[in-house]
Amino acid sequence: MNRDQILALPSMPAAGPSYPKGPYRFINREYFIIIYKSDRDAVRAAVPEPLEPVDDLVFCEWIRMPDSSGFGDYTESGIVIPCTYQGKPINFTAQMYLDDDPPIVAGREIWGFPKKYAHPKLEVVKDTLTGTLHYAGQLVSVGTMTYKHDSQARDGGKTLQSMQKTQCNLKFIPGVDGSPAIAQLVAYNLTEVTVKGAWNGDARLHLIPHVNAPLADLPVVKITGGRHIIADLTLPYGRVLHDYLKDGKAKSAAKPAAAKSTARAKPIARVGRLR
Repeated sequence: MNRDQILALPSMPAAGPSYPKGPYRFINREYFIIIYKSDRDAVRAAVPEPLEPVDDLVFCEWIRMPDSSGFGDYTESGIVIPCTYQGKPINFTAQMYLDDDPPIVAGREIWGFPKKYAHPKLEVVKDTLTGTLHYAGQLVSVGTMTYKHDSQARDGGKTLQSMQKTQCNLKFIPGVDGSPAIAQLVAYNLTEVTVKGAWNGDARLHLIPHVNAPLADLPVVKITGGRHIIADLTLPYGRVLHDYLKDGKAKSAAKPAAAKSTARAKPIARVGRLR
């Protein structure tokens, strides 16, 4: 391969790239979101500066994606925390777990999604919308919601607005020497969104502690409700919202240089050898 061929690659490996170039289209993408209040200190600890969490709220989500361009058919689950950035509303994705390699690789490499391999499942069991998440063979979360009790068809604009809200991830990638090469907040907005259905309803959530899937580190204090949404949408490329490496260099450059002392150094007293 020559240089032009290498730079034209959509992703690694060159022999069978993991994912194509974007943007990425999703058809009949199905969301199950449980909104709850959590412990204030735990939420604050999960949110990177300069973001500010809002009212200790947390979203526990399951997303079913049966038709995703370049990624195929898969399901994911995770934690999203509503925040503000410079006074404007933004959602921060704190944890994500899914069962398909291409979106894990693309999500981490392009936007910095915090994706790990696990086994989430979203299904309708009799009269109940049900989400489960298994990690390393262990159950770590169970969510349930009434099935299509409260239609939001008359308020589609509100659902559309919530889906087009700015979202962001903490993208951290080390360099070949182990030091940080990329440390950024990456923002994006979903586009070409068509809401096909939206429902609110009562919901319940059970989180089980797990060291490698620590959803339970954001404990449930009070559940405020559930949402069920089906939509078509496009995930475009993102933009850098905040660069921690450049910010650190700017702060270092802004520090005044230490003043040199004009006082003459005192001579060091020498201790004679014992005889």
